[in-house]
Amino acid sequence: MANYKLTFKKSVAKDLRTIPKARVQGLLKKIDSLAENPRARGCTKLFGHDLYRARQGLYRILYTVRDHDRTVNIIKISHRSSVYQQI
Repeated sequence: MANYKLTFKKSVAKDLRTIPKARVQGLLKKIDSLAENPRARGCTKLFGHDLYRARQGLYRILYTVRDHDRTVNIIKISHRSSVYQQI
């Protein structure tokens, strides 16, 4: 099974700057695992949206999956209390 290509929305860099550095490493590992299997156990499709959610501690990664060109696009990374308010 071939890996998916990871792409990032420009605002994700800004999202990562607001997260404590101790948490960023775990988030990056989770993002790398999405390239291998974007619909792994624990990753949930959001109701009413074409988005998926992956949990990493107190933070959530929102992303889309395009199977026809095998791309995972990271949309937003934020704390669980505020991530869903902006979508």
